[in-house]
Amino acid sequence: MSEGSPPAGRRERLSSRLVLGKHLWEVALDRERSVLSWRDPEPCPRGAASRESCTVPISEIIAVEETEIDTKQSKTAKWQKMTKPYAFTVYHVKRAQNHRWQCNDMTFWCIDEHLCNQWIQALKELLDLQISRPKHLLVYVNPFGGKKQGERIYEEKVAPLFSLASITTDVIVTEHANHAKEDLFEVNLYKYDGVVCVGGDGMFSEVMHGVIGRTQKDCGIDQNNPKASLAQCNIRIGIIPAGSTDCICYATVGINDPVTSALHIIIGDTQPLDVSSVHRNNAFLKYCVSLLGYGFYGDILKDCEAKRWMGPARYDYSGFKTFLSHHYYEGTISLLPATHTVGSPRDKKYCRTGCRICKQSKQRLEKEQRNYERGIKGKEEGEWKVIRGKFLAINAANISCACPRSPKGLSPSAHLADGSADLILVRKCSRLNFLRYLVRHTNQDDQFDFAFVEVYRVKKFQFTSKHFEDGDNDVNDMQKNHFGQFCRDHPACCCVLPNSTWNCDGETIDSSTIEFKVHCQLMKLFARGIEKSKHEAAHKHEK
Repeated sequence: MSEGSPPAGRRERLSSRLVLGKHLWEVALDRERSVLSWRDPEPCPRGAASRESCTVPISEIIAVEETEIDTKQSKTAKWQKMTKPYAFTVYHVKRAQNHRWQCNDMTFWCIDEHLCNQWIQALKELLDLQISRPKHLLVYVNPFGGKKQGERIYEEKVAPLFSLASITTDVIVTEHANHAKEDLFEVNLYKYDGVVCVGGDGMFSEVMHGVIGRTQKDCGIDQNNPKASLAQCNIRIGIIPAGSTDCICYATVGINDPVTSALHIIIGDTQPLDVSSVHRNNAFLKYCVSLLGYGFYGDILKDCEAKRWMGPARYDYSGFKTFLSHHYYEGTISLLPATHTVGSPRDKKYCRTGCRICKQSKQRLEKEQRNYERGIKGKEEGEWKVIRGKFLAINAANISCACPRSPKGLSPSAHLADGSADLILVRKCSRLNFLRYLVRHTNQDDQFDFAFVEVYRVKKFQFTSKHFEDGDNDVNDMQKNHFGQFCRDHPACCCVLPNSTWNCDGETIDSSTIEFKVHCQLMKLFARGIEKSKHEAAHKHEK
């Protein structure tokens, strides 16, 4: 039993009575609002529980397929006569807890073949209008990262979803470090709608460097020039998490789940992302999207590199060892405040989907740049601030750096695309105070509420180690001259080492003296930022 479509003159809406499960529903397709909905067609008797009505936006429908339905299944509806059923299945995004997305399917059926085909055609026409969706992707799979599950995760969890959504792929399983980066400089990148990396933060960094480097090469821009305005990368990058930490994925999607990330790619989500460049003496070193850390986090990474055989446990071991060593480093920081930003590091306004602060900050930055091009240099540059001292940690957070271990991250109010980074300076203090600071990364207390912690929202900064200021340039020679084997073998030693190592998104930079510059919304991800939780939405409504 079914009711047909409206007259040809009212094509903005299609409405029919179709069977879903064992019940008859009033199913409607609103073309103008791009929404599919279904509700109970009969008024609910007094005292009886009503069936819940549902709505799915077309933008979150993955695919529509004609379906063969079992005749026995159709007879479960008592009103159904012995007539062949015609069915179609709608695959769509279903939200679960903690930002997890799942692929849900619903099979509608009726006894009218023409009506069934009409529904399939109408839904597919609306799906064809979703122009932001990728049709052809280049996929790099790292088989070595994390728990070495990259290939299995892609083949079992991601590839079937891409196939369902009619997305074609060229898959490359990387064979060595920088394989993807090197390949991206040679491949015909412009025949793809996006690049997907399957792996951890290291794999993403490799693909990011390849995409950005290729874009600058094609545009004739010298990456070694720290003052260069980099060309925006228009091709989107998708991240399928399969590593040890997957910080970038967690901070832009809200969860490290391969299916969730695949669904964001399929529906064509777009999230702009700031990228920072790191230079030394007019030589390009690396790009950074999450953390650039000197001191504590640099020392942890350096110690971890020699203990990869320990697996993920090496982070805990090296972290504890570095905490006990309690090394501090002297130097000078020159920073350029991000006066264009609407927010501040301590305003507790978190970056969420459709972030207003990112949009407004981007507009202000563009205005500053237009003024700069007209010759009003003072407004673009602003006034530099110089800070000297002894530091346990110097951290530049492009994003919150949230991860499952630290759900708030290093800087909870940092934004994905506002053209700034949060520079966190942790001055020399006692081990107890430093421990109190570290613990606050795991609870709800303000982690910047310490006399020895300073935080600034910046566009640029420069750091010079005291030993380089004194004219001592060889790090290895300094360590040999100043310290013996004792300091390296006894983590409780708290004597002053000459230099630390920079931790740039989990990769080491040995140069202490660096220049750091944020490039606003340089690249795009297949993501939408972290969606507001029900608690956040309710809190905003109360305000």
